[in-house]
Amino acid sequence: MTSMLRTIAASIFVMMMAACGSSEVVRQGAARTPQRVVSQPKYGATVAVQRGDTLYRIAVNNRISPLDLALWNGIAPPYTIYPGQRLRLFPSSGSMRAPVASQPSRRPPASAAPRPATPPVVRAPAASPVAWRWPADGELIGRYVSGEATRQGIDIAGNSGQAVRAAGDGVIVYSGSGLVGYGELIIVKHNDAWLSAYGHNRARLVNEGQLVKAGQQIAEMGRSGAARDMLHFEIRYNGKPVDPLRYLPPR
Repeated sequence: MTSMLRTIAASIFVMMMAACGSSEVVRQGAARTPQRVVSQPKYGATVAVQRGDTLYRIAVNNRISPLDLALWNGIAPPYTIYPGQRLRLFPSSGSMRAPVASQPSRRPPASAAPRPATPPVVRAPAASPVAWRWPADGELIGRYVSGEATRQGIDIAGNSGQAVRAAGDGVIVYSGSGLVGYGELIIVKHNDAWLSAYGHNRARLVNEGQLVKAGQQIAEMGRSGAARDMLHFEIRYNGKPVDPLRYLPPR
């Protein structure tokens, strides 16, 4: 079985990663930049893996991002699936609950004092053991926005062919162009919990399974899947995207 992140992802944060190769994108007229998949969970639904299926194909057929499908089912890199395996098409935290019969409302006694509103819980970012480095030089032109599928990392402007470097020590778990919206993509696994993704490259300079060191060049910046030369960079913790600016050193 092929893995999700070989055909893609895919997933990320995903998250979500061959011989060295390059890609050239030819644009005609006002061609639109491909958009990343926004998952549409199917609560309560599952699908059985058939011979020849890939995680990427099952995800696309069900309008779900490959990375989300992997995370919802606890499928770790290299994202291998098997015939007969049943995949859930929704996150476990969002499983359906039986409806509760409505009860007649009861008014509190007039003397009862109103309860103060509970303040929202603000969670601190997870501590990371990775000594993060900036993956490229250039102007920051896009920031992370929680919950927005097209803004799950940061964008760094630069020039075609400019060096893209590993943001931390790790192993290449994906090097390809199978995830719509990311162009030529590389994903580095730093440990069991932390991944980083590098999108829109002109050329990929590393193979899957290759060990890399922080600061090592892994790609050439480009505009595959983007409207301009830039690097799209994501950090994912347990598959979920986090704000890279919380972890990268100030500059």
